[in-house]
Amino acid sequence: MRATLMYGAGDVRVEDVPDSVIKLPTDALVRVTASCICGSDLWPYGSMPPADAPARMGHEFVGVVEDTGAEVTTVTRGDLVVAPFAISDNACAFCRDGLHTSCAHPQANFWGSGSEDGGQAEAVRVPLADGTLVKLPVAPDSALMPSLLTLSDVLGTGHHAAVAGGVNERTSVTVIGDGAVGLLAVLSAKRLGAERIILMGRHQARTDFGREFGATDVVAARGEEGIARVRELTGGHGTRAVIEAVGHLTAYEQALGVVRRGGVISRVGVPQYEEAPVGFGSLFRHNLRLAGGPAPVRAYIEELMPDILDGTIEPGKVFDTTTDLDGVPAGYQAMADRKNLKVLIAP
Repeated sequence: MRATLMYGAGDVRVEDVPDSVIKLPTDALVRVTASCICGSDLWPYGSMPPADAPARMGHEFVGVVEDTGAEVTTVTRGDLVVAPFAISDNACAFCRDGLHTSCAHPQANFWGSGSEDGGQAEAVRVPLADGTLVKLPVAPDSALMPSLLTLSDVLGTGHHAAVAGGVNERTSVTVIGDGAVGLLAVLSAKRLGAERIILMGRHQARTDFGREFGATDVVAARGEEGIARVRELTGGHGTRAVIEAVGHLTAYEQALGVVRRGGVISRVGVPQYEEAPVGFGSLFRHNLRLAGGPAPVRAYIEELMPDILDGTIEPGKVFDTTTDLDGVPAGYQAMADRKNLKVLIAP
């Protein structure tokens, strides 16, 4: 079968690899019908050292179950399923607390972090299939497929950012970042009733999506100029919730600049730093809280799916191009160059 491998920064290849097969009785074999390139895939694409053992890529996919291990009971051959970006048993103490990204099962992991398969491929072996996979009540050719695919990561991550930030109908929100996660954080804040949503982004085609998803204001400026503009819009105080959907230290510092006293900074952009201001003069003095983290999207799928099925939300609009596997290397480059927002892959 064919799959996407990353050999180093800027070096993505689609190659023939051994077919995925059932190895454990808790596995399922899934034929991929839709997957995509994630903004977080661009971090290794920009910095990964050359490797003799390339990494299998892709942590967001929908597909049809082709086979199951003897112990799998919740999905059967022919089921259309979505896979969250984290493998989990959906049964341990942490999963029961809705924290599937911290699942205690020995096989629990993130796709691409020790797992031998990836979603940017023709097929995937899914460990802990009963806990990881969720059945979809549509056909593989459904027009809802792009939106249902976002349940695997970006919609759940945007929703997690809003939930962790305490967003409700009385909340003012600033979203930093106009990538797919930032835009779906806007959609999620709107869905939860936020009264004002300020989107900080400078790519008009993307911020136009942000307005469609519910942003009430757009601030294109960055740094101190952007901070001053948000404070101007909010009577000098900033917003109660700030969603940081980028991952750079400069974005975190920008979040500190626009959060209201007593507010929350919710980080879902994968941090590309280990040290950041958290002391008296930054967080402590004004009772600021830091929240977020890897989104346990498995915990949110059943809540979010009905709004997709009935057309209340259409998160699949973040996919602005579609390619087959042959076009994946070019898709990485197009996203890195900001020519595409998010690339959908139809193997």
